Amino acid sequence: MKLHNTLTRKTEEFKPLDTSKVRVYSCGPTVYDHIHIGNLSAYIYADLLRRVLQASGYEVQQVMNYTDVDDKTIRRSAEDFPDESPEEALRKLTDKYKQIFENDIVAVGIDVPSIQFVSAVGSIEGMRALITDLYKDGFAYIADDGVYFSIDKYKADGKKYGQLLKLDDSNTSKARISNDEYDKESVHDFALWKTRKGEEPAWEFELDGHDLTGRPGWHIECSVMSVNNLGQPFDIHTGGVDNIFPHHENEIAQSTAGKGDMYAKYFVHNEHMLVDGKKMAKSAKNFYTLQDVREKGYEPLVFRLMVLQSHYRNQSNFTWENLEAAQTRLQDIRAWADLRYQPSADTMPNELDQLFKSTREGILNALQNDLNTPEALAVLGKLMNYMSTIPIPGVEGKYTDGTLGFLDEVFGLDISNRPDITKEQKDTMAKRQQARDDKNFAASDKLRDELKEQGIGVRDTAHGQVWYRL
Repeated sequence: MKLHNTLTRKTEEFKPLDTSKVRVYSCGPTVYDHIHIGNLSAYIYADLLRRVLQASGYEVQQVMNYTDVDDKTIRRSAEDFPDESPEEALRKLTDKYKQIFENDIVAVGIDVPSIQFVSAVGSIEGMRALITDLYKDGFAYIADDGVYFSIDKYKADGKKYGQLLKLDDSNTSKARISNDEYDKESVHDFALWKTRKGEEPAWEFELDGHDLTGRPGWHIECSVMSVNNLGQPFDIHTGGVDNIFPHHENEIAQSTAGKGDMYAKYFVHNEHMLVDGKKMAKSAKNFYTLQDVREKGYEPLVFRLMVLQSHYRNQSNFTWENLEAAQTRLQDIRAWADLRYQPSADTMPNELDQLFKSTREGILNALQNDLNTPEALAVLGKLMNYMSTIPIPGVEGKYTDGTLGFLDEVFGLDISNRPDITKEQKDTMAKRQQARDDKNFAASDKLRDELKEQGIGVRDTAHGQVWYRL
């Protein structure tokens, strides 16, 4: 299996640190609002990665964090729950959006039971311990508003700051940055811990005789949540390209200061999703949520397929036209999957058995080549196109009891669990076939219309009737 590693800027053969288990950390949501579909695409790609690793024979431990304390969650919780204590307001807000997030990712086919969720608020003790170690080792210092990481001390220790992208003295600033998120290109010492300001939620913390009651900075949260649950180093860190700097770069620094050089062996980053050719962002107010997709009449799995139609390292472009095309494609895949319920044909091409096998192999090979989903879907399309030229009812059932399960395993489109039509509908089809045999076409048309009213279409072939869902 090959993956593009942001650390090396190369597509490499994947070699896990431990052959018994692959350990994956995925940067999760900041739970203060609905996530937009650009963020959602990152979680779909992380889910895809886990699925392909498992299909390749690996056991996978995937950890995903909830950022449930930061500038955004504190500000929003005070607005939404002004009558609650800061701590209770924060809990109510983040619990609400954690549940909304999980509902959203379930709807787009992400296998939630396979993910171990951890929260920042539940990991405070580990953050205080890491900050204490960094301070004792000389990589952190106390300022008037908290504790900061010293990039100069890190580099003086022989470590490289700028492992994921090129950073040099020309874009290094001596200033400190206390914000949890910043988009500037210049490098700053960043906050590990912030002392309490006004009516904010806060946790006790004493360091070197200083009362630092307050809360953690953003970057320290992921370092602790990843390492405490996966160990250090772990295999793969996932996230969007917008996390590369400063977030992931700062994670590497604070996690390797005074320690070994490796935090995670592979960093796998997905590109931005654009909206009508422009970067999607809440600040630009050009974003959509999954609820917007639903309100337009599209089911969430259509969005998943639209995401998978683009390679994760290429920018994708969200338009309603592209979503409509994905819906048509998903309908075609489902109609093909429903062939397993059709009446069996007397004769079937001998080459189909090998064709189904080679299709499964071709799909897995494409996905093992740096998660090449466009190529994998093209391989499936070739099989579907071939079968449409036959067409032979029942061929899916004879040859591919395992194929649909395999497709769900790797793509997560839930096509193997679709139900058969009812016994009554099958009886109606049988009556219609008898009417056609008797050349009673008026009766045949009437029965066809009855099925149509129930959402079932019928196509007549040389091998008999084939039904499909409308």
